[in-house]
Amino acid sequence: MIDPRVIDPGQQLVSFHGMADVEIDQVVRVLAALRTWRETEQRISWRSRTEMKLNETDMEALRFLVASLNNGILVTAGMLADHLRISTSSTTKMLDRLARAGHVARTPHPTDRRAVTVSITPHTHEQVRDSVGRVHADRFAAVAELGSAEREVVARFLERLARGDDATS
Repeated sequence: MIDPRVIDPGQQLVSFHGMADVEIDQVVRVLAALRTWRETEQRISWRSRTEMKLNETDMEALRFLVASLNNGILVTAGMLADHLRISTSSTTKMLDRLARAGHVARTPHPTDRRAVTVSITPHTHEQVRDSVGRVHADRFAAVAELGSAEREVVARFLERLARGDDATS
């Protein structure tokens, strides 16, 4: 239950003084929708990772490789380590695991003989596009259905929530 009238009736943390019940009900509805969306997001992410036998970092690496491929950017292990904010040794272990599973391929860099590029395999690219890409397409469509002013309100709201998380961490 996320209704402050139930969880914080003394208003020690949540001030709802001066708000009509209908306004509080609207706030609770938004918070409940956020919770439902977060749970759905986690379930979808878990299902995609489970089907492909990946952890969160692996999946983020594959998303980065897809985005780089789509933009014509050659990716090195160092670039991947920087993007994922993990050590180069952790990146090497991850790439070894992903290569053994057939998700990525390493090839010599076309202009730097000392470097190796990392790319997503066509089969894995298709899997990622079919699972993650479909989810992103659905999100885009949902946001596109909103009017311009509504998108601004939603963006400001979500940006405010993101700032709040940073402030309490």
